[in-house]
Amino acid sequence: MKDRKLDHLNLALKSQTLPGSSDKRFLYEPLCGHSMVEIKPFDLAGKTMKFPIWISSMTGGTAEAEHINNNLARVCAEFGLGMGLGSCRIYMDKKGFEKQFELRKIVGYELPLWANLGIGQIEKALANNSISAIDDMVDRLQADGLIVHINPLQEFFQDEGDVFTQSPYQTLYKFIEKSRLKVMVKEVGQGFGPESLKLLMQLPLAAIEFGAFGGTNFSKVEINRGESVRKSALAPLAMVGNSAYDMLDYIRDIKKEGSDIQCKTFIASGGIRHFLDGYYFINSMPYSTAFGMASQFLIHARGEYETLKQFVLNQIEGLNTASAYLRINPKYNKHD
Repeated sequence: MKDRKLDHLNLALKSQTLPGSSDKRFLYEPLCGHSMVEIKPFDLAGKTMKFPIWISSMTGGTAEAEHINNNLARVCAEFGLGMGLGSCRIYMDKKGFEKQFELRKIVGYELPLWANLGIGQIEKALANNSISAIDDMVDRLQADGLIVHINPLQEFFQDEGDVFTQSPYQTLYKFIEKSRLKVMVKEVGQGFGPESLKLLMQLPLAAIEFGAFGGTNFSKVEINRGESVRKSALAPLAMVGNSAYDMLDYIRDIKKEGSDIQCKTFIASGGIRHFLDGYYFINSMPYSTAFGMASQFLIHARGEYETLKQFVLNQIEGLNTASAYLRINPKYNKHD
């Protein structure tokens, strides 16, 4: 007690906050909660995550990927999370990558584990009448379904990128008609505008993941892979996009329109840095929502498992405390 009080005296002047520096997204209600509050689980296509925390698609096909993905799969199993695999194109095309992608036994059979391919691969499979190969790949992985990442700007900047012969929506619509798989859709750092979101929400998707502007931007990743006169000249295109806050507004408006909405499950990702960002979107979205992170998980998964475990424990503890004492500020405006 004596040491704690002495610490208070010594640290008080170092612990000042400036007026107006509080997080305006929330109302702090210290009388209205308790430390034993429980976070609601999150249901995704028939499987339940203990916490609404999603490990967004990251990596595969490199030497380090096996260590990273095994750590991520272990932490999913321990805490009841869900996970999207990195692009499975290399797994489908070549042998020798099984340990990087075949993670079902580690994750367990009760939690969501999803495969992942780009819309370019889907377009080619439709053209070649090889949709069954994608279905078979998902079966081999024992995955719950397929994440289709929509990435026209990334492909545009990629030296070996795909050229689309029809709109991604047309490709996606045809694939859903022909495949027996459950399908989730995500962007890769630019997010979705209102027209794209409305089209997606009218499809029978298992979920929509934001992949919003504000986090890892795979168009910039491609620019940074190797500078060229072309990439430098076209680089401003990488800076267009829709933030998670923009997409929240779009989804609210679409719901008000009363459109024929089929997909009502979302994963907010892109610029989600920690549990407090996640808490905001979980409680602000008009539909069932989890929050996803990639870069933060990647940082902690590259080292020892205990480092990753502690990171997840911190996110859960923070989410619990936020659930107990914070309420969404209805007057918050992201432009203020």
